[in-house]
Amino acid sequence: MEKNSEVLKHKVKAVIFDLDGTLVDSEPNYSKADDVLLGEYGIQALSEEMKKKYVGIGTREMMEDVKGIYGINESIDILVAKKNKYYLEIAKENTIVFPEMYRFLQFLKENNYPLAIASGSSPEIIDMILAITSLTEYFNVILSADEVAKGKPAPDVFWEAAKRLGVPFENCLVMEDSVHGVEAAKSASMYCMALPYMMEEPFDDSFLMADVLFKQGIIGFRAEEAIDWLRKNS
Repeated sequence: MEKNSEVLKHKVKAVIFDLDGTLVDSEPNYSKADDVLLGEYGIQALSEEMKKKYVGIGTREMMEDVKGIYGINESIDILVAKKNKYYLEIAKENTIVFPEMYRFLQFLKENNYPLAIASGSSPEIIDMILAITSLTEYFNVILSADEVAKGKPAPDVFWEAAKRLGVPFENCLVMEDSVHGVEAAKSASMYCMALPYMMEEPFDDSFLMADVLFKQGIIGFRAEEAIDWLRKNS
């Protein structure tokens, strides 16, 4: 764990979680859903390089990009609906909560931190994932980027989450696994604990903006280390 600062200027009073790749291991499920969807239009599976491009951005933004690249003759709404349908079918049988992140979440709940989900997934996807993993009750606010003007890396979804929590932006800590998520958190004037989903060095400069960086991603994340840091800054 690397820290850009030991003691923060503003105290952490609330924590906002990204969902996919941060709290639950959903990226492989999304990848499978993409393969099924594109196959329906006779398009080969995305390369690993292209998949990296879409980690951390909303489903609608991704579908807009893919539609443009491949000239898919279908509306964005239909593409999003199809992808969500395929994803739900896969995710119902294969969604895992990261154990160390779950321990961290339990600590936060037991200590009465206001908690939010701010995800690029659609509202129905978020609700379903939280329900099947029994996480719904942990969160005071559950928010999709579909509900704001712009998805990550714009700060909108984090700003809105903070507003609904009733906590100033500067008192929020964001948990993120993607470059776009870290950029959004820092643009929102929030603290950020980053766990890169793509653990490839040298890291994108955006990850170096995070206040805490677990260079080994979720594999290297330890709840006790995060808790110790939080205790010093709450």
